[in-house]
Amino acid sequence: MKTNVTLKLDTGLLREARVLAADEGRSISALLTDRLEALIRERKAFDRARRRALMRLRQGLDLQWKPAKSRDEIHER
Repeated sequence: MKTNVTLKLDTGLLREARVLAADEGRSISALLTDRLEALIRERKAFDRARRRALMRLRQGLDLQWKPAKSRDEIHER
């Protein structure tokens, strides 16, 4: 289902949008729809990546690090 939306644009911006849309052989509506869809996709991808990163931080990372038992052991390596 599609719904109409009314926008208030500066006259100069509207003129440039018309030129841009015409250069691409599309309507202003199609131009804006594609840009909004791209913004939403980027936002969702960022949110997914953020959730994955936070999950990994919560789980931690096993570096298999063990503290040295003595000062001599540090200098042996």
